[in-house]
Amino acid sequence: MVAPQDRLSTLPDGLPDLTLGFEALSWAAKYLKHPNGLRAGKRWEFTREQARFVLWYYAVDSSGDWLFHRAARRLAKGSGKSPFAAVMAIIELLAPVRFDRFDAAVPGGCIGKPVQMPWVQIAAVSFDQTENTMRHVRAMLNRNVATELHKDYEIDVGKTQIFVAPEGKLEVITSSAATAEGAETTFVIADELEHWTPASGGRELHATLVDNLTKSGSRMIETLNAWKPGTDSAGEDTFEEWVAQENGQSKNHRRILMDVRQAPPDTDLADYDSLKRGLEFVYADCPWADIDAIITRIWSNRRTDDSKRKYLNWPVASSDSWVQPQDWAQMVDATRVVADGEDVVLFFDGSLSRDHTALIGCCLSDGHVFTVGVWEPEARDDGDVPRVNIAAIDGTVDGAFQRWNVVAFFADVREWESFVKVEWPARYRDQLQVWASPKSAHPEPIAWDMRGKDFLFTQAAELCADEIARHGFTHDGDPRLTAHVHNARRHDGRYGVTVRKESPSSPRKIDACVCMIGARMVWRLARDGSTRVKQQSNNAFFL
Repeated sequence: MVAPQDRLSTLPDGLPDLTLGFEALSWAAKYLKHPNGLRAGKRWEFTREQARFVLWYYAVDSSGDWLFHRAARRLAKGSGKSPFAAVMAIIELLAPVRFDRFDAAVPGGCIGKPVQMPWVQIAAVSFDQTENTMRHVRAMLNRNVATELHKDYEIDVGKTQIFVAPEGKLEVITSSAATAEGAETTFVIADELEHWTPASGGRELHATLVDNLTKSGSRMIETLNAWKPGTDSAGEDTFEEWVAQENGQSKNHRRILMDVRQAPPDTDLADYDSLKRGLEFVYADCPWADIDAIITRIWSNRRTDDSKRKYLNWPVASSDSWVQPQDWAQMVDATRVVADGEDVVLFFDGSLSRDHTALIGCCLSDGHVFTVGVWEPEARDDGDVPRVNIAAIDGTVDGAFQRWNVVAFFADVREWESFVKVEWPARYRDQLQVWASPKSAHPEPIAWDMRGKDFLFTQAAELCADEIARHGFTHDGDPRLTAHVHNARRHDGRYGVTVRKESPSSPRKIDACVCMIGARMVWRLARDGSTRVKQQSNNAFFL
């Protein structure tokens, strides 16, 4: 399993069964020309991956409704995002890309019609940023270049607005969200979304555009490079929405189409061969890219994080991130199967309504980490505060004990005390070879109250961070665990560096990461085998 955020490319495999995309491809080839570059002056031709994106973007279901209500293209610097966005804006202004009827005899099985009263917007947080795309629009619509287009359409091309008879227009807007509110837009290019931050007014503009499009059922394509950490950009929000969608955690049945192509996580910026391979993968669909020139630029740039973000298309970790995402990605072993009856240890951290609840395991034989379950609070029919499904979690715990030989099971106490101190010990204490707190006044086989274990957990967190930096164990790549590891932030505590959320109220949870650290801690205690495990049960480390 590869977590969505770690996929090297994210477009759906193959081609859609039903799509208006062929209408878009053929219309662009008929009317548009490349304004510059290798094919300057020649008929417009999409690259292979651009064409696949177009076909999926215009894919429809058996009722003729869009499969995707929104799309984003997060690609490396120099991947041709601006000219592509310009072509898509023109297509939405003029081409027959709204569903009219099915026809099995045509490619894609659909016939389209032009948008009625098209209102296309190219949006960014500054006019300079809109100019990257708008200059390509003007060049492609120039009367001396697009002669056939001007024969068939009445177009008036201005610097920031383009009008087409009878009632169509394409315009540029920026982050003055109040002026954008209420517009009956039919399509939006949201350009350079990594810069759409609260400070720039971009997040407010993004919310306004989404509201405008929602009213009419219209759509948007977002373009961006990987974002800078800590900027809280709208681009990062969109990506997190897509990750939740791919994880099955989104309650929204309307889907986001995501086009990301990023370098393999083991790409080494200091090694020529490794860097070249990584860049060749990132720019595989960009025949105009000069890989050696990009390497020269990377090696002359003292800011390594900028190069990772711009050219490898990696969203670099925040300065206070607990671990590097690329290190975590390299540790995935999707082939490792946790066999029935295998010796394992488990760690549980539960919450009833505020945070997520997680149960993470670690194989005794090799330290492989696997995800048993991650649960978030569920909405209630009575409108009360969302709560986790206690019965489902308890059933999962019981299923784990039935499936594997659980030699140790540590669990935080808060909010789950009746299970951790009463119900689960009554069921499982005789099976456990390592107890959580054997030398306390009241020995506990499972209860490991984290409120009094700051020193021990900090030790465990520091050891685990070092193991991840050295790729010292493997994990199953579960996307929920991966997200929580990515969310974890370094915290300088009383006893050293531990983990925290980015803020107490942050929606970016870390509970599965906490359990992973705990599971690795328990594994280290039990790793010498069942005989030594029994001897270790009196070890002071358990206190």
